[in-house]
Amino acid sequence: MFFLFGFGTRQKHLGPGDTRTCPNCSNTTRWARVRQYKQFSLFFVPVARWNRRQLEVCGVCGFTVAA
Repeated sequence: MFFLFGFGTRQKHLGPGDTRTCPNCSNTTRWARVRQYKQFSLFFVPVARWNRRQLEVCGVCGFTVAA
């Protein structure tokens, strides 16, 4: 038998987030809102997703905070 499976962390862009000052790079910019989750796929079809969380990502340096 032959099974093709995958496991990894995925991100889905949800749109623009708040405008805030980054604690890492000190730039004030609009952040992007993303949903991050872990996923298991079998034959390129997602079977299970877990550990879902929403984050906001700095547009300059990529620093993330929980939304």
